[in-house]
Amino acid sequence: MAELRAIDDLSRPFPETALGTRWEMVTDGVMGGVSRGQLRPAEVGGRAALRMTGEVSLANNGGFVQMAMDLAPSGLLDAGGWRGIALDVAGNGEGYGVHLRTDAAVRPWQSWRQGFVAGDWGRVFLPFEGFAPHRIEAALDPGRLRRLGIVAIGRAFSADLAVGGVWLWR
Repeated sequence: MAELRAIDDLSRPFPETALGTRWEMVTDGVMGGVSRGQLRPAEVGGRAALRMTGEVSLANNGGFVQMAMDLAPSGLLDAGGWRGIALDVAGNGEGYGVHLRTDAAVRPWQSWRQGFVAGDWGRVFLPFEGFAPHRIEAALDPGRLRRLGIVAIGRAFSADLAVGGVWLWR
């Protein structure tokens, strides 16, 4: 059985996380896109969750909706002793992604990415070594995590994703 440390176990009132930071909704509107989305607390399948819904559009060079949070109130989260990120998720059978950022990612489009499919409620384990660099040359350093995003990206589709918790795991 995996050992878990809460990043967000939904124990605090939305939008606050267990780490004392806040969830926020980000769309491609920050760069001129027209995708739209919403993030709200909900009960999904009898379980408390954060639910991200929206329409991802590729118009105007867009293509994402994202629920995101900083991983430390000030500074960086040291996850160097952990194997990766675990999520409890349910969704509409579509593919989604987790994007991680460290202090080495200085441009908004730089991140390390790993995908998953969300159907019925289940726990997804994403090992740090499975995160691929996106528009950055540096290797992912889990000891210097700054931000985590859960993203519907890259194609036009209806996003509907419930997140029941986010953890570090080993």
